Amino acid sequence: MKCNRTLFVVTVMVLCFLFSCKKGSNEDQIRIGFSQAMTKDDWRRSMNNSMQLQASLYPNIVLTIQDANYEIQKQIDQIEVFIADSVDILIVSPIQSKPITPVVQKALDAGIPVLVVDRKTENQNYTAYLGADNIEVGRNAAKEIIASKAQDRVRIVEIQGMAGSSPAEERTIGFRQVIDQYDNVSIVSQIQGDWEKESIQDKFRAFLQQDGNVDYVFAHNDRMAKGAWEVARELGLEKKMSFIGVDGLNGPNGGIQMVEDGILEATVLYPTGGDEAIKFALGILNNEPVSKNNILSTTVINEVNADIMKNQFDKINEQRTAIETQLTAIHQQRELYYAQNNLLKITMALLAIILSLAIYSVYSIFAIQKKNRQLELTNKKITVQRNQIEKIAAEVKESNEAKLNFFTGLSHEFKTPLTLIMSSVESMGDNTRESGSKMMNEVELIHNNSNRLLRLINNLLDFRRVEDKNFNIRASKTNMYNFSKNIHNDFAREAKKRNIEFNVHTNNEFLELFIDRNLMDKVYFNLLSNAFKFTPDNGKIEIYIVDNTEGNDAEIHIKDNGIGIPAKEIDKVFEPFFKGSNNRKNSSGIGLHLSKQFVQLHLGEIKVTSFKGTEFIIKLFKGKTHFNEDQVINEPELDDTQLMDLSSEIVLEEPFFIEKAASEVDRFSILIIEDNRDLSFFLKSKLQSEYEIILSDGTDATERAFETIPDLILCDVNLPDKSGFEICEQLKKDLRTSHIPVVILTALENKESYLKGLQSGADLYLTKPFSFSILIQSLKSLLYNRERLRFYFTNNIYKIEQTDSFGNLEQQFVNKLNALVKENLNNDDFSVENLAESLNISRVQLYRKVKAMMGISVSDYISNFRLEKAKAMLENTSLSISEIAYANGFSSPNYFSTSFKNRFGTSPVTYRKTL
Repeated sequence: MKCNRTLFVVTVMVLCFLFSCKKGSNEDQIRIGFSQAMTKDDWRRSMNNSMQLQASLYPNIVLTIQDANYEIQKQIDQIEVFIADSVDILIVSPIQSKPITPVVQKALDAGIPVLVVDRKTENQNYTAYLGADNIEVGRNAAKEIIASKAQDRVRIVEIQGMAGSSPAEERTIGFRQVIDQYDNVSIVSQIQGDWEKESIQDKFRAFLQQDGNVDYVFAHNDRMAKGAWEVARELGLEKKMSFIGVDGLNGPNGGIQMVEDGILEATVLYPTGGDEAIKFALGILNNEPVSKNNILSTTVINEVNADIMKNQFDKINEQRTAIETQLTAIHQQRELYYAQNNLLKITMALLAIILSLAIYSVYSIFAIQKKNRQLELTNKKITVQRNQIEKIAAEVKESNEAKLNFFTGLSHEFKTPLTLIMSSVESMGDNTRESGSKMMNEVELIHNNSNRLLRLINNLLDFRRVEDKNFNIRASKTNMYNFSKNIHNDFAREAKKRNIEFNVHTNNEFLELFIDRNLMDKVYFNLLSNAFKFTPDNGKIEIYIVDNTEGNDAEIHIKDNGIGIPAKEIDKVFEPFFKGSNNRKNSSGIGLHLSKQFVQLHLGEIKVTSFKGTEFIIKLFKGKTHFNEDQVINEPELDDTQLMDLSSEIVLEEPFFIEKAASEVDRFSILIIEDNRDLSFFLKSKLQSEYEIILSDGTDATERAFETIPDLILCDVNLPDKSGFEICEQLKKDLRTSHIPVVILTALENKESYLKGLQSGADLYLTKPFSFSILIQSLKSLLYNRERLRFYFTNNIYKIEQTDSFGNLEQQFVNKLNALVKENLNNDDFSVENLAESLNISRVQLYRKVKAMMGISVSDYISNFRLEKAKAMLENTSLSISEIAYANGFSSPNYFSTSFKNRFGTSPVTYRKTL
């Protein structure tokens, strides 16, 4: 402990030593904020440069310049920021006097001294003002004019600065004070500008075009004076008048240079006072006596003293440049000093730390050795315990997974016999209904209980999917009253049998919400099954649909007068496997849990109340903005009396189907790949009256497909050798079978399985148990679509290669087939065997492939191709009939003419004449 305490003390001392390596303390800094009106002109930039140079002479001064760019509100906001940052002193060059006055007062109220430069505020309430006497500037300009033409009548145009600014107002006052004393001098026009030459040129041009008799132009700054001179030169009047400006800056664009170039007769020096502003700011902060108004001296610069003033300013600039160079060198030396000083301190600190660590290391070696022996014993105990915990956790996880997989697998296994039961019952129902048998009630009872068993199985599967978060909502616009009435009809028989009053009410029969009909149907059935289970005979169950017309939601109430739920257990109703203490009936306990999950998938909420019965309230949002785009689908409107078939999510419309001709011996062939013998023989018995049926248990599926080349394939997913997805993918990638439509039959109805089926190339995905009528219609639709494609191929043989791709493998086959036929059109020895060999398939497989895709034999296909090519040559070339015949592989012109007439109903000669 003593050694640790010593090390701690040494470390603290070293840290303190390191923190002392700072260049200086922030407490010694003087923060000066300068709000500049704008920096577009050289005069303002000169002011900024002077301030920065003067501030650089003091290492502890931090000068921040903000440019308002002639925007009054922007300048006010910048000053507000300076006030919020509590700068030590504020320097302001106002754009206009009146708008800036309140915020300057705010700074003073905050205890921040304010130095106003160049322009004054309206009430002159500030710490100090620094700038030239603008009244004196105006007087000097007037005196220069009077001195030049004292005996003549003088006509003057005054070009004023921005309205509302104190320099513009005061320069006019001083100018008028002198001018008004002379009767022979008059101001013939006053033009208002904004300190930039562009602002006055149009006005000055208009005046000169109206009255060009002007002797002097007095502009409130050199830029506007030059702008006036440019207008006069444009009109050829620049030599008839003289120009006087204000600022007297040095440099290529300054007023002094303009005087030397003869543009201006004179300019009144208006010093920027940048360096003086920094000196005054320091004086104010140091509580030195500073006058309220501090006036910078001004003078007139004309051709007499322009050269002298220029040389003086050049000398001053050289001295400033030298000072800046010296300051830069000093700054570099200071940085080097600080760096070396800090490096020395860090080195000493590191040496101290190393020494301390060396001492501590010697002490620690003995302490660590002792601790290691203790830790080794502890680690051995922890390792043994951890291994035991991991083993138990793995066994528990494996056991739970095995149980869930068992129930999931078992539930899937139930779906195949359910398919047989429900399909048989559906067939029995059709026969019973046609014969008017009295067995209809029993058949309906079997059908209803089969549906009930299916719902229980789906609940088990849904529970697993909810646990794995595998649900994806598919919402469509639905009339809630019709939707509820359809479900009401399914429970009407039970209600009538038990004399339960069961009704649906709503305040808006046209209320439409976006819901996933499949999931919401399960919510309804779970809640209503629960209500019927716990409502006694002669009881009452009500469904209320309430449209909140003033809000953005609607509510569905399902209410009964059953045994209710104990108050202390009502918060547990939606927990999985919950069973009320007053419940004496068997229940899985997952129906209400699933209902809540499904409602939450709709971003809605469900709650329950219990008083003389139970009431479940479902709240759902109107519209579809709360769903993602991929969660909204279009589904047909619900029939008022027929609920959609829940055995499959695919709804098919019955197309116009072209049956094969009665005289045609061949029927469409279907390969059924199913390892369940009962289901495969059931499907065969149902389909063999219309189709040629081929069976496979899955072990020889691909071989049977390659051997028979069926017109359509029905394939289960769970097969003994390969999965249905793998078989489908293999068949779709093989040229011999890629054109065959494949229907996947499976008990898997999750999104991942459906997506996997589509990725494998399946044309249709039906979930078990399926409606046999939907299966039949699906088969007819697929065969019909293939007949349409076959019709297109047959009638566009020569043009197929120019079309877009129908499917990569089919298009490649057709393109290659056409290319081979085209290459050998005039080759009499080119046979079907040669064509099959070039395509790397057998003659029989080629015949079946072309027959399946085109509906014609290979020979007919080649013949039709030749005739189509010949027809195109008749239309587009001037070759003779004989040349066209031989070019397309016909043995003689007569044989060509006969074949052409059989194909197109006219001879080649007659056809060419009709073109």
